[in-house]
Amino acid sequence: MALTLHDRWLTLAGITPESIRLGDELIARWAEPHRRYHTLDHLVRVLDGVDEFGDHAEDVAAVRYAAWFHDAVYDGGAASADNEELSAQLAETELPALGVPEQQVAEVARLVRLTKGHAVADGDRNGAVLCDADLAVLGGDAAAYGAYAEAIRQEYAEVPDELFRPGRAAVLRGLLELPQLFRTPVAVERYDAKARANLSAEIAELER
Repeated sequence: MALTLHDRWLTLAGITPESIRLGDELIARWAEPHRRYHTLDHLVRVLDGVDEFGDHAEDVAAVRYAAWFHDAVYDGGAASADNEELSAQLAETELPALGVPEQQVAEVARLVRLTKGHAVADGDRNGAVLCDADLAVLGGDAAAYGAYAEAIRQEYAEVPDELFRPGRAAVLRGLLELPQLFRTPVAVERYDAKARANLSAEIAELER
């Protein structure tokens, strides 16, 4: 039987009153009704990605904590610029009460901030795993990628097309211009070529 999100959190954080409270709070955050893509389904996909690529990590527990926190604070539209920073600060505030060591808390917060641009430095094995897990959706089939792109558009529903389309195209082009889109060997093999094709196709559609 597949583990529930509660089970996955408690396996990671341990079973204490504080960890139960925080797990419930995080799940409630990811279930907020204004979310369209950054939802519980996205959290599950990222956690699954960490499982898929986790052998590459130096501290897979830190990566899993970062997956839980990376969009724990999420506002769409113009307010979204601060999501990663506020999510990192939430991790820095909450994790010490679980007994997570200071150095690991700092690593979790660093990883959460890294998801803002996904610019992973050479040798950053933890960052590679988290960012590959976060971006694996880009390498889905046409239907899955289309659903992802539509959900992103819904999260920016208040932004008119004349602003959204060039802004979104710039974000996608920035991903294509990263030195490497994926960095773990498994993700490169499974997702890189399809992701590049999907991104290029969406840019072409946005710029029509």
